[in-house]
Amino acid sequence: MRLRNKPWAQKLVQEHPEAILNQPDPEKKIDWKSRFDDFSKPLAIEIGSGKGQFITTLAKNHPEMNFIGIELQTTAAGMILRTKLEEGIDNLQLMCADAANIAMFLPENSADIIYLNFSDPWPKTRHEKRRLTYKSFLREYQTVLKDDGHLEFKTDNQGLFEYSLVSMNNYGMKFDFLSLDLHHNKSEIAQNNVETEYEHKFAAKGNPIYCLHASFK
Repeated sequence: MRLRNKPWAQKLVQEHPEAILNQPDPEKKIDWKSRFDDFSKPLAIEIGSGKGQFITTLAKNHPEMNFIGIELQTTAAGMILRTKLEEGIDNLQLMCADAANIAMFLPENSADIIYLNFSDPWPKTRHEKRRLTYKSFLREYQTVLKDDGHLEFKTDNQGLFEYSLVSMNNYGMKFDFLSLDLHHNKSEIAQNNVETEYEHKFAAKGNPIYCLHASFK
């Protein structure tokens, strides 16, 4: 969902290059070690961070980890950046960029978890290649994730969930967790769930939240 343009967000992004990479050149290597106090900590990446409720909550709750939030919209990235700065979240870096190039922005085998939360479903068949669970994106994730890393995916869109199951299965991924109604699931994973803004809104309307965890090994 595209947000209304907020001029302050663009200005904030430009003023804080130490906290956010704004449309980085995929041909230039990013020195991630210089952007974190300790880049050896486990790394989690969220692709499509929206307004940032999910990624900022996780980063605050898990100081023993590093987090990278990737968001294409500058306005949304600016909102996350404002929260990061106001709350002093030092273990979170942001990047305003297209996730289609994620393997060019990050070292191979560097991430422990990749989160895909409420991605645009791109329902038209001609837009299949834009879906974040299309095989070309899965290839990028596989490159970035460690051998024992995994992908966590949530959506309220049944069609996208079904498509993603097929796409990941065809790619040879292994499913470690599946739920057709996460908020009524009794598992430990469900009990420890951190909601996104959209998730809270959709669940309040009674919509089921679909969830899966999958790995490449």
